[in-house]
Amino acid sequence: MKQYLKLCQRIIDEGVWVDNQRTGTRCLTVINADLEYNVAANEFPLLTTRKSYYKAAIAELLGYLRGYDNAAQFRELGCNTWNANANENAAWLNNPARKGVDDLGRVYGVQGRGWQKPDGSRLDQLQKLVHNLSQGIDDRGEILTFYNPGEFELGCLRPCMHTHTFSLLGDTLSLTSYQRSCDVPLGLNFNQVQCFVLLALIAQITGHKPGKVYHKIVNAHIYENQLPLLKQQLLREPFPLPKLHLNPNIKTLADIEQWVTPDDFTLEGYQSHPAIKYPFSV
Repeated sequence: MKQYLKLCQRIIDEGVWVDNQRTGTRCLTVINADLEYNVAANEFPLLTTRKSYYKAAIAELLGYLRGYDNAAQFRELGCNTWNANANENAAWLNNPARKGVDDLGRVYGVQGRGWQKPDGSRLDQLQKLVHNLSQGIDDRGEILTFYNPGEFELGCLRPCMHTHTFSLLGDTLSLTSYQRSCDVPLGLNFNQVQCFVLLALIAQITGHKPGKVYHKIVNAHIYENQLPLLKQQLLREPFPLPKLHLNPNIKTLADIEQWVTPDDFTLEGYQSHPAIKYPFSV
């Protein structure tokens, strides 16, 4: 919480106004932010200064790990964050690659689970790193990346959090996650939850202890229409962080693919201030 609040205040104090061409809304922006989450100590980085709906963030992550390419698939898991990008993004609606209602194209998990190789075959990045880590192997390239510049035009949105690098030291697994762009009031807590859960999940199914997540953000911003609400949120006193419990029966990548739902992740000790409905810029 302190890291989150410190970043918010830094953007307010030091940020520069930038006209965002995609959304048509100005952003108060800073470059470079580094956050850390202690998964080993189970310090779950869920916001307490406003109510945060962690299961939707986990649902989105599960969709990525399964390689989903349709907003309806995400909705079935309890995640509605892709509805607007699939069906209200003017550029995507006019893109000949779009296959119809709810289609997302080759975004995020599609790249992670089915990267298109020159010979027409597909590379499953996630399967490779899970196999290696399960064998105690870290080749310094245990990387899951969704960032494929050659196929940007085939999807509705470039990935914001685009690359996850796993590092194994002894029996402790760490994660470094890279994000090119971050809507701090609305999106950051989703990203924090997903980083934490990703490390916890991969550590559990590969048989290692989780360590820390190192979350690196390049462009951190607050949209102009979010600023008054954020200033109100910053006046609230944080509560202690909750703990996250994963279903211990999640043991393999196949489990994640086939039956795991957000209900397999439960919280202990979550207290929060009331929710704040921040505007979303498509």
